[in-house]
Amino acid sequence: MYLFVVNKKSGNGHGYRTWLKIKDALDSKAIQYRYLFTESAEQAASLIADTLYETEHWQGVAVIGGDGTIHSVLPVLKDFSIPLAVIPAGSGNDTARGFGIPHDPLSALEVMLSGQTTAADLIVTSGGLTLTALAIGFDAQVAENVNTSLYKKVCNFFRVGRAAYIVGILHTLMTFKPCSVTVTCDGVTSTYSGAWLTAISNVKSYGGGLHICPEAHPGDGQLDICIVHGCSRLQLLRLFPTVLSGKHVHLPFVTFMRGKEMSVHFEQQRLALGDGENMSTGPFDIFVEPSALQVYAV
Repeated sequence: MYLFVVNKKSGNGHGYRTWLKIKDALDSKAIQYRYLFTESAEQAASLIADTLYETEHWQGVAVIGGDGTIHSVLPVLKDFSIPLAVIPAGSGNDTARGFGIPHDPLSALEVMLSGQTTAADLIVTSGGLTLTALAIGFDAQVAENVNTSLYKKVCNFFRVGRAAYIVGILHTLMTFKPCSVTVTCDGVTSTYSGAWLTAISNVKSYGGGLHICPEAHPGDGQLDICIVHGCSRLQLLRLFPTVLSGKHVHLPFVTFMRGKEMSVHFEQQRLALGDGENMSTGPFDIFVEPSALQVYAV
């Protein structure tokens, strides 16, 4: 038995439209399933927990929605030791991208039905669990501005979710002010002046396809951190096209580290987003929980 969690509002209604395709496919294959509708990421967790307590043999929980809906159900899936299946229907779809899950919903369904799972680490902070990336600083503010904007709805309507993040970068660049940050990685402490962002990543890309940590792997038991510091606004603006391909790794104002435990302390209060969801404003103590989740993946 599979449990499908459908965020009807995800991707400006794309979640519900995707579910109709999935339901037809499940019925045609005579596959046993149950489903739950949710209109928010917060509602999803409680609905799933109540259902999973029932005496069923659950083969997996499939989330039809965006990264925020997936983020909200991580604690429940971890506690019940039930694999996660992803049917992407959001704007960024970083989880699907990070695990090589096709964007096409019927192809993503086949990934689940193939029965092959992979172990995934989780990023742990006082604010909760994160699967893809914990963004702190400029990139988090970009995502926050995008999530609360009208242009995100417009981009979702035309199914060009990545374009919303490009607009968000330009929007945030006009008001954001960098400050110093102190980063400790596995006991080694460094301070960087004029820091724009730190991104602690479990997958290669986030923000709709920005390859922030090209060497990151979700099941290697370690976290990758990217720190952007000591550059001008123009340099930062010119950085983002290179992040699409991962070429930013060669820039002198970009520093990478890898480890199991990290702390990030900005001189000024900074917003943090985990899987695109608001986590806290710091300071941040972070560690990896290896192989904490099973994910249906190719």
